[in-house]
Amino acid sequence: MKQFFQIFALIKPYWVRAAWNVVFNILSAFAALFSYTLVAPFLGILFGTQPVVTEPVPLRLSAGAMIHNVNFFLSKVVTEHGRVEALLTVAILVVIMALLKNGFAFLSNWHMAPIRAGIETDLRKQLYRKLLRLPLSYYSEARKGDVMSRISADVKEIENSIVSSLEMLFRSPIVVIIYMVTLFVMSYKLTLFVLVLLPVSGWAIGKVARNLRGISFGGQRRLGSIMAIIEETLSGFRIIKAFNAEKNFTEKFDQVNARYFSIMKKVHRRRYLSSPLSEFLATIVMMLLMYYGGRMVLNHTSNLSSQEFIAYIVIFSQVIPPAKTFSLAYFNIQKGLASFDRINTILNEEEPIKDTPGALPLREFNDAIEYREVYFKYEHDYVLRNINLKINKGSTVALVGESGGGKSTVADLLPRFIEPTKGTVLLDGHTVQDYKISDLRNLMGIVNQQPILFNDTFYNNITMGMDVGRDEVIKAAKIANAHDFILSTPEGYDTSIGEGGNKLSGGQKQRISIARALLKNPPILILDEATSSLDTESEKLVQDAMLHLMKNRTSLVIAHRLSTIKNADEICVLHHGEIVERGTHTQLMRKKGYYHKLQKMQSVE
Repeated sequence: MKQFFQIFALIKPYWVRAAWNVVFNILSAFAALFSYTLVAPFLGILFGTQPVVTEPVPLRLSAGAMIHNVNFFLSKVVTEHGRVEALLTVAILVVIMALLKNGFAFLSNWHMAPIRAGIETDLRKQLYRKLLRLPLSYYSEARKGDVMSRISADVKEIENSIVSSLEMLFRSPIVVIIYMVTLFVMSYKLTLFVLVLLPVSGWAIGKVARNLRGISFGGQRRLGSIMAIIEETLSGFRIIKAFNAEKNFTEKFDQVNARYFSIMKKVHRRRYLSSPLSEFLATIVMMLLMYYGGRMVLNHTSNLSSQEFIAYIVIFSQVIPPAKTFSLAYFNIQKGLASFDRINTILNEEEPIKDTPGALPLREFNDAIEYREVYFKYEHDYVLRNINLKINKGSTVALVGESGGGKSTVADLLPRFIEPTKGTVLLDGHTVQDYKISDLRNLMGIVNQQPILFNDTFYNNITMGMDVGRDEVIKAAKIANAHDFILSTPEGYDTSIGEGGNKLSGGQKQRISIARALLKNPPILILDEATSSLDTESEKLVQDAMLHLMKNRTSLVIAHRLSTIKNADEICVLHHGEIVERGTHTQLMRKKGYYHKLQKMQSVE
């Protein structure tokens, strides 16, 4: 129930629309009620089973007064124009009431449309913003396909199952309440009898729907697994084909898909059960009412006449469809709440990296970066141990060592992609946590081993939203040795580079990344093995671009190819998360330790 109230809270921005929806639902219900109450007394007057009313009574908010005046109007029509003319008049009135009823129903749904679309849009907006705020460590555990499933399929399920049910919940209770009050005024004995039967029907429906939410949760989780496999398949398509692994992936997909089929079969069967079950129970209630009420009328133990009993039955029959809709909405809500639970696991995820209260603005870098006794672990084992490192302004410090030694982790601590488990990282004497995150990251340019490019134009990939002129973009591209190959494409800087830059070579991708960093013109650079995956020719072009990029800047370089960092001011060798050697290239070669061993392994002259 807590989750359901959370969904109702999403309606708050649309409360005016919701209010109009309720108003038009009330008007629609009254229009329908008037047409039903009009027919029964007219039939009594028409066929002589009800006395003619010759005098009206003063208008007041009373069911008896309104019924008396309606009977007076009908009696007057019969007396003055005859029975046939009166029949036509009543038929026209009923058609007008039907038009009003359906017109008001349309207007209520017209106001519901922006509520449904708005809640779906708002949920996606919340999820996307939350995904951008979550730390990198979250995505090392979460499967991208499952996250995509939650922001697409689960949000859509909420729209289909819950938000679509809101219109039922706004309309059905109003209609039921108005009709039940009318029935109570007509005969409180019969209505009390009905009120005893309805909870029994509700209990039976609720018992069937109770575990639908749990089953649906399992189904949505399996759908997330399917999306994850599809995402992995598309990402690793080349490798799957190269290793003839199509059969293995097909079997893996079929297994997960079969489990999803099994779960969803149960879900759909339970949903399909809701309509016939509610209709069957409604028929039982209707027949019991006809038997009990009919016996009272025949035995003259009720205040209802025969035609009033017919009207009572007609009005009660109109209670059944909204009550049935209400039960169907309950089934849908139980299914949708499972998706809402999955979305809430993301929305309620802790955000460990955020601005601290009173965070300081940061506009420039003046002195030094310092790591003091820094330790870091993801779960159990420490990835970094006792890291002490100082990077003075304008200097270049390189991190080398075997893969998995903690080099990238050291770099990720500086822009606060992750937080140290123990120890501190300082910039100009303040811990990085003291500064506003956006200001801190504005001072840094990052070039990764695997260039991150987007399915957009060269121009937009280089600017990344920065408000700069085209001349500045071209200048950055020229320095990064990217201008010539950009101009060779059909539309130059306005050419789309494909998803992830798949239309470009590795060297071209990296030079676009360097152009992006150059355009940002940051005082601090983080270069994460930026040339490790390139061929010799591309490496030379990228290396030349990197030298331009590093000029007059403070650089933290993660190096795989040691030839790229010979001129660094200090080289730190990481081994099992600890700095085991440090010094210049010449000093470390003289020591003949880890660095010397790495050089020999790479056959560096």
